[in-house]
Amino acid sequence: MRKRFALLLLALTSLTLAGAQTITVKKAAFQKGDNMEWSKPSFDDSKWQQMDVTRNWDDQGQVLNNAFGWYRVHVTIPKSIADKAEQKETILFDLPKMDDAGEVYLNGKLIGKTGGLPGDKGGYRSAWNAPQSYALKLNEAPINWDADNVLAFRVYNAGEPGGLFDTPVTIHMPHRTDGISFAFSEQRGKKDLCTVTLGNSYPVTQKGTVVVTVSDPETGATLSTTKKSVSLKKDKTVAVPVAYDRSKMNAINVTYTDGPSGLQLTKSYIPKYILTPPAPLAPRFNNAPVFGVRPGSPVIYRFPVSGERPMKFTSSNLPEGLTLNAENGALGGKLERRGNYTFTVTAENAHGKASQEFTVRVGSQIALTPPMGWNSWNCWGLSVSQERVMSSAQAIIDKGLADYGYCYINVDDAWEARERNADGTIAVNDKFPDMKGLGDWLHANGLKFGIYSSPGDYTCGGYLGSIDHEKQDAESYNSWGVDYLKYDWCGYGREFDKEKDKNTAAYVRPYLLMEKYLREQPRDIFYSLCQYGMANVWEWGEFVDANSWRTTGDITDTWASMYNIGFVRQAKLYPYAKPGRWNDPDMLIVGKVGWSSNLRDSRLTPDEQYTHITLWTILAANMLIGCDVSQIDDFTIGLLCNNEVNAVHQDILGKQGKPVVIDGDLQIWERELSDGSYALGIFNLGSENQTVDFGKYVKQLEHGSLKSLRDLWRQQDLSTSELSYFIPTHGVKYVKASFK
Repeated sequence: MRKRFALLLLALTSLTLAGAQTITVKKAAFQKGDNMEWSKPSFDDSKWQQMDVTRNWDDQGQVLNNAFGWYRVHVTIPKSIADKAEQKETILFDLPKMDDAGEVYLNGKLIGKTGGLPGDKGGYRSAWNAPQSYALKLNEAPINWDADNVLAFRVYNAGEPGGLFDTPVTIHMPHRTDGISFAFSEQRGKKDLCTVTLGNSYPVTQKGTVVVTVSDPETGATLSTTKKSVSLKKDKTVAVPVAYDRSKMNAINVTYTDGPSGLQLTKSYIPKYILTPPAPLAPRFNNAPVFGVRPGSPVIYRFPVSGERPMKFTSSNLPEGLTLNAENGALGGKLERRGNYTFTVTAENAHGKASQEFTVRVGSQIALTPPMGWNSWNCWGLSVSQERVMSSAQAIIDKGLADYGYCYINVDDAWEARERNADGTIAVNDKFPDMKGLGDWLHANGLKFGIYSSPGDYTCGGYLGSIDHEKQDAESYNSWGVDYLKYDWCGYGREFDKEKDKNTAAYVRPYLLMEKYLREQPRDIFYSLCQYGMANVWEWGEFVDANSWRTTGDITDTWASMYNIGFVRQAKLYPYAKPGRWNDPDMLIVGKVGWSSNLRDSRLTPDEQYTHITLWTILAANMLIGCDVSQIDDFTIGLLCNNEVNAVHQDILGKQGKPVVIDGDLQIWERELSDGSYALGIFNLGSENQTVDFGKYVKQLEHGSLKSLRDLWRQQDLSTSELSYFIPTHGVKYVKASFK
């Protein structure tokens, strides 16, 4: 899971002069560990790894959790930048952000700190997104003019990703306005508010005017304007709240004008906006009308029906051997004989009723549509516990996500004890006091139970793997009621190194072994291979009876990660997906994530999150929520609980989508659906907003002329003649199209 492929080493540290007053450095020497000697300029770091300070260390081959890493940047600061400066009192160091907390030293002197480090009073505190801009008095700064200077960063990471990121090191003599910063926060209430907070880190008091406009990016119309005179002393703030409409895209545009100089600073921000319409109060089925199970295996299925509770579920023609829970719609029981068992289920509440004809297909294949659910890793990492799992599972129910098909509750790494039981069976640690009880509780609520292991001696987190105990572990999973196994390559490397011929068979062997024992169990266990796409797993995953296979390394909540994994790595894999067999580009990175106990909002912008969910539904990918569901907000619920978007994901034809148009930064991906229509994602992958003439691309789709169009996120019918769409940077227009 934390497996990383080798990356090319970065070039040696470099110095770039951008004009006479700015120094920019992007490269640094890096070493994992913690030693205060590394802050001193005299220390020899010539043998350290070279890194790019604008990208997390995870992206460059290092994975450090609950650990320190150090960066050392060497830079010559010419005296000329001070001699030619407008003001000569202060020098400004604009530095990369530190994930999650850390300290900065200049030639051995501490000049800045973010968050709290282990051992500090108050203990560890994450400040991963805190800006680092330090204004040093020129007559006190420990600078070696026209000679080598060392900026040393001591960074502590509590959960991947970690290290420096975002911007290069920039050193310059500031203008009056350089100390001004903008921060944005959103408040949900009777009125939706976005508060713009101006701060000043510069010693000179800032006096000027701030103008905040709210605009509609699609039309360019200005919706409101707020103007305020400000006087900002060092380390003081001024807040400007503005109202906006959360049901549509708004841009918050800020301009600060410095009074004495007339210099201006501008910044724009897109707050979260919800496109998904509210669900009706009356019952509505939100699922594919088919479910696969093997003969004699327990049927565990919860009918996903939205609407106000309480709700009553009934069926007049339920097959013998099955039961239906009248309160929560959980289907149970067993069917011993192969065949298709079709019956009608009705859900009724105070606002009305709805019925669905549903088929249980008893045969050799399960997972007829891609799995939907939750996995503990992206939020809790190694700090997962049974209590936290049950909290998210209960939130899946209480917040209505179970009503949209999210049913797998998967415990990732760190549930295992440090040693096996005396008889060789796997033991759980103190964080998981009752695995069978957890499985029983999930099943009683119609939810499914997932677990994690490795074919090696240890897992990614250093816990016990399954090597030499595969049969015992499969039997333990059965006894606990496990319905899903994520089997992670981590830890198998030492066994793999013993292979003389590292051909495809060597990659297949450990997965084929566990498959044998899983199939011996008297229950269906979804088999998820997690080995990052090695040896083209999509070409052979089906032949070890896997239901899905990871196609890439781990995803993180950055545009670069999501873009590379989703758009680049998946583009040619569509021939290998079908019902029961799914490509897996990793978990969802929306909501509050953090890979530890310190959670934060996803770093993806709202438009990037719409792109993320849109693409994963087109890809027929595993839809496993990675956030803490107990803290989920209404924006994220809107992303995950749009029944028309999810219907594409769960379409029973089971075809994965593919790119059909690539025109510069514009890409159109299509997925053929069972009703003969197509889901089309029109993506703007560039750094600027676009107005796209979709009409000129219709012929390239080669399906004929348009018969109908529907906006899937907004759930609105669209004109087939007016085809000009505004698509923001990293955003998407998602439509369902039928053709004549």
